[in-house]
Amino acid sequence: MPDYTRFAIYYLPPEGALATFGAQWLGWDIERGQTHLQFDVEGLDEIVATPKKYGFHGTLKPPFRLATGTTRAELEQAIAALAATLAPVEFEALSVAKLGRFLALIPEGDTTALADLAAQLVTKLDRFRAPPSQPELDRRRAAGLTPQQEANLLAWGYPYVMDAFRFHLTLSGKLSKAQFQVAQEALEHHLPPLPVPFKIAQIALAAERRHGYFETIRRFELLG
Repeated sequence: MPDYTRFAIYYLPPEGALATFGAQWLGWDIERGQTHLQFDVEGLDEIVATPKKYGFHGTLKPPFRLATGTTRAELEQAIAALAATLAPVEFEALSVAKLGRFLALIPEGDTTALADLAAQLVTKLDRFRAPPSQPELDRRRAAGLTPQQEANLLAWGYPYVMDAFRFHLTLSGKLSKAQFQVAQEALEHHLPPLPVPFKIAQIALAAERRHGYFETIRRFELLG
């Protein structure tokens, strides 16, 4: 069995055009846990260097180490039981947007149901999360947290959850103006048409290998 360092609950596009795009854009196929032939775009390797190891995904429960006394099998069982009670969610669309110096796909329209889905996963599976170490806390705080984000960090191990949650599928690391232009032009050419409305009907357990890259462990249908 692979030796995993952290687990996370992601939205991963099902097999199809968007999942294929994600693997080709990042050069990493999270579904198969292996490298993938990348689009021929000058400088793309550098543009995606930061998000590449996480795979093409939208975070629902951020990466965490397993708490002492819990197991991966127990985590999978708990996710399956919870997913059976959670309904699929949908919103108007996904679109490319700038988040600070990053590019990402973000939702348009009402995302209340999506935020609630993420909150359910964060809170109801929290017993599987080991507390962050002091260096982890220090690293998070170095970014400069609001009081709300600090409270989230202490309660849930990550600043950007609950009311601070903003769903997105990361497309780049921090970019220069020149890199923004290259990335935006490449996305206009390579990003496939996206479903309207956009529906999330399943979640996925992903895990980080010792080499730092994430791979898919198991998908769970939302059946509530």
